[in-house]
Amino acid sequence: MSTSLAFVFPGQGSQSLGMLAELGAAHPLVLETFKEASDALGYDLWALTQNGPAEQLNQTDITQPAILTASIALWRLWLAEGGKRPDFVAGHSLGEYSALVAAGCLSLADAVKLVERRGRLMQEAVPAGQGAMAAILGLDDAVVINACAEAAQGEVVSAVNFNSPGQVVIAGAKAAVERAMELCKAAGAKRALPLPVSVPSHCELMRPAAERFAESIEAIDWQAPQIKLVQNVSAAIAPDLATLKRDLLEQLYKPVRWVESVQTLAANGPVDLVECGPGKVLVGISKRCADGVTTHNLNTPDAFAAARAALVRI
Repeated sequence: MSTSLAFVFPGQGSQSLGMLAELGAAHPLVLETFKEASDALGYDLWALTQNGPAEQLNQTDITQPAILTASIALWRLWLAEGGKRPDFVAGHSLGEYSALVAAGCLSLADAVKLVERRGRLMQEAVPAGQGAMAAILGLDDAVVINACAEAAQGEVVSAVNFNSPGQVVIAGAKAAVERAMELCKAAGAKRALPLPVSVPSHCELMRPAAERFAESIEAIDWQAPQIKLVQNVSAAIAPDLATLKRDLLEQLYKPVRWVESVQTLAANGPVDLVECGPGKVLVGISKRCADGVTTHNLNTPDAFAAARAALVRI
């Protein structure tokens, strides 16, 4: 049985000051990609990712274009260095937009402006300090879902990222999230960790942002994906552009079904899964989601070289 190749693109939380510095120094293509994004955004994105300040890089309307651009810089470098085009692409949350660029659905310039707008709308939907997210470790999905239902008390709190077996992220109103964390601890969670985010992503509080974002989605010239793209909302391959755009909007307020997405990627046998972006969060969570998954990442010169060496045989 032949091994398929899947590229997966990370979401928020993978950013760090100085990301891709070594690859940028070695490969002009990385800096050219950042310049293309900077020209679209109207500020020097590379300088901000390298020099900060960190508080600015961590603002969601800057984090989102920064991670997307870093991911596409690595994607372009992979292809320029003779890497094979993958059979599948997928992205975690924001990473789905990087996957769309890789699949040829929209340009980098359109994508960075789109996710900048997405970040602003998300922040405006829930004023800072009113929402929260937390990672729950060591409980079955159903237990976490039930804890959220019990903790809600008329407020919003729900399971929003099914990242790997025994790792679920919850989001919602701050007090409701805190109640759900206590219930999860009481139910035997190994850990319940508040996440350092300014926005409660993928829960019902984001529906107003999605309603406003629809106009931005429609304003772009979309192309059909040239690579099979597995979406977060359905954990399935997008059958057509209309479905793809609908699910992209719904992704703002519906859960990221990452475990099932990786299972879809691995459904036809072994898969080499390459994390194409800064950091290696997806490498860590994805190998536990399905059998037959071998992981690679590209975020440093050594990692890039190792992935090339391993996958040249494909």
